[in-house]
Amino acid sequence: MRCFPAVFLGGFTLSTLFSLPTAQAQQVPAPDTTRRQTLSEVTVTGAATHFAAPVDGTTITAGRRNELIKPREVNANLVQNNMRQVMARVPGLMVWENDGSGQQINVATRGLSPNRSWEFNTRQNGYDMSADAFGYPEAYYNPPMEAVERIQLLRGGAGLQFGPQFGGLLNYELKRGSRDKKVEIETSNTAGSNGLFNSYNAVGGTVGKVNYYAYYRHRQGNGWRPFNQFSVDDLHGNVHVALTERLTLNAELTYLTNQLQQPGGLTDAQFAQNSRQSTRERNWLSTPWLIPALTLDYKASERTRINLKTFGLIASRNSVGFVAALPALDTVNRRTRQFAPRQVDRDDYRNLGAELRLTQDVDFLGRTHTLATGLRAYRATTERRQRGTGTTASDYDLSLTGSGLFTNEFEFTTTNAAAFAELLLHVSPRLSFTPGVRYDYLRNSGTGYLGRAANGTENRVPDQKSQRNVLLYGLGSEFQVSPTTNLYANYSRAFRPVLFGDLIPPATADVIDPNLKDARGYTAEIGYRGNYKNWLRFDVGYFFLNYEDRIGTIRRPVPGGTAGQTQQFRTNLGRTQTHGLEAYAELDLIHSITGNFNLPHLDLFAALSLLDARYGSLPVTTLTGTGTNTQIVESNLEGKYVENAPRQTLRTGLTFAHKSLSVTGQFSQVGKVYADANNTEEPTANAQTGAIPAYQVADFSATWKLGREGRYRLSGGVNNVFDARYFTRRAGGYPGPGILPADGRTWFAGLGLTL
Repeated sequence: MRCFPAVFLGGFTLSTLFSLPTAQAQQVPAPDTTRRQTLSEVTVTGAATHFAAPVDGTTITAGRRNELIKPREVNANLVQNNMRQVMARVPGLMVWENDGSGQQINVATRGLSPNRSWEFNTRQNGYDMSADAFGYPEAYYNPPMEAVERIQLLRGGAGLQFGPQFGGLLNYELKRGSRDKKVEIETSNTAGSNGLFNSYNAVGGTVGKVNYYAYYRHRQGNGWRPFNQFSVDDLHGNVHVALTERLTLNAELTYLTNQLQQPGGLTDAQFAQNSRQSTRERNWLSTPWLIPALTLDYKASERTRINLKTFGLIASRNSVGFVAALPALDTVNRRTRQFAPRQVDRDDYRNLGAELRLTQDVDFLGRTHTLATGLRAYRATTERRQRGTGTTASDYDLSLTGSGLFTNEFEFTTTNAAAFAELLLHVSPRLSFTPGVRYDYLRNSGTGYLGRAANGTENRVPDQKSQRNVLLYGLGSEFQVSPTTNLYANYSRAFRPVLFGDLIPPATADVIDPNLKDARGYTAEIGYRGNYKNWLRFDVGYFFLNYEDRIGTIRRPVPGGTAGQTQQFRTNLGRTQTHGLEAYAELDLIHSITGNFNLPHLDLFAALSLLDARYGSLPVTTLTGTGTNTQIVESNLEGKYVENAPRQTLRTGLTFAHKSLSVTGQFSQVGKVYADANNTEEPTANAQTGAIPAYQVADFSATWKLGREGRYRLSGGVNNVFDARYFTRRAGGYPGPGILPADGRTWFAGLGLTL
């Protein structure tokens, strides 16, 4: 075993980082307590980003790209969940930056859509936290980064153990109580620009066989733009009880309540004139979220580990606002002297699920291998009510006026049963293979009505049902080049289920293909990672993502209809292909030259992504002419760039760290992207379509620990130091519509205390 200090010093821990050869288990010798030795003072640090062990708990990661990020060891704005800082070392991370409250996290990699992280299987402590993992996989809830111990990101084949998604797994693991104190109290209070105030308060510890941890976080502010105020409250508690030496029971409960005012979108002309302005002051969003979970961990033997998770969700998504497309203004009607009534949309989610995972070490052909298996059962129900006529007021009010009825109303259900198995097979001390297979049974259904006739009766749509059995497979491999570096490669199948929005047409005249099927494809990657001489950490790889049967809408003649009669037809159209380079490195500049790790640290990191994401054969149609002279003009998107897929993303930073002080400067550069598949350059009048220019943004942050064991903690920073004006998203509806500007220059400063 080699012991080495961390390469990147975004903060401070009281642990030493060990690098283990990933192809074999290592034994750590017990310390000799019979001798005592006085050591000179050293700076003990932790790595902000590192790679998981080949078997991480009940998860096999060997042969796959993975990252483990520890937010508290990164100089970043944790208060507002600033993911361009927290996850800056993840190559190719695309972040939609339009929510100054930090409540909505929108991230993706490899050219996929960042919309509420829905291309990932998003989890907290290993259980689902999104609205519906298959029918509506948007993550309206995200934990505060101050409460997160580490972020687990598994891409490529590693995600096969958790679900079929192309993006892989994004899992937030929350803190637990102190193992060596009965009571430990943590408080952190932060102030910042635009009325920002954040208070995080936690208590935890271990009493006998019980470990506990609970936190309460309150965050409020007025936002960088007018009419952008927010108020967020988070509660969480977890209790781990060692029932026996081998059996542990964990119960936890998470609750979020919030009110977010949304300033709406801008046209391109408005953004150029003043990107800080707002034309909507009556738009609000609230997403109360309750997640109970119960976990059993059983260590049947030194070679057998069993984990059972049961979890639920009781949550809502409620919005009210004036959502007419730009350039419409939300102004007082001269005749009525009132604002127009607002639109009310409400979702209610009720989910229940369970996952059983087993990891078993087995001996075969003279070597020890690891088998991971699992079962999943899941049911989710969504009640969706849309386009209700709300009040003419400006506050958060979900009351309905007029008939008191919603124009659209549906009930969706998702049933999922799954099983997986993966085997970490050691062919030699340096070479391993990881074959895996996953089976999913999935059933979606939807029933309801879309609009009302003139007499008020419901325009019911045919009940929508989709049922299928999906078999996925993958293969990973890893070769230990040296004790601290390895080559990895893998291939894995994936699929994107038909979503609720695909089952129900946006208008009564639209037609859904009765044979509509899931989007399918695969991901393949190869890379080289590790560390070199204690001062360089790196991971460089190439990937290819093939996305087949993308769902879209075309206009076609009505079968059996009259001449010129057409219809919008939603069906599977074609594919996209994305490939590129992902490179990450961190270099300890001073120690690489001197070899003296008692000197201050000056660490440089860079995360670079170069990708090419284009449409293959993807037919589209447009309609020209009127009446009987209507003609359908066919074209093809082949060769067009995929939306929200920047060809180049670079994030780099420099950290100085010595003893109790750590200072980081970071620079991000993201290339130009398109908002639509047609790659429209010139923006439309409603600003929903058009190019999204490249942008650059710099951040500065620092941490200073004081007192015994760093009991006091001062932190602060400046986001967007040079006040760059840019945007990352054009929205078609909520939280727009139109351009959603990113925040300009803001600051934050906080004081923390641990007792």
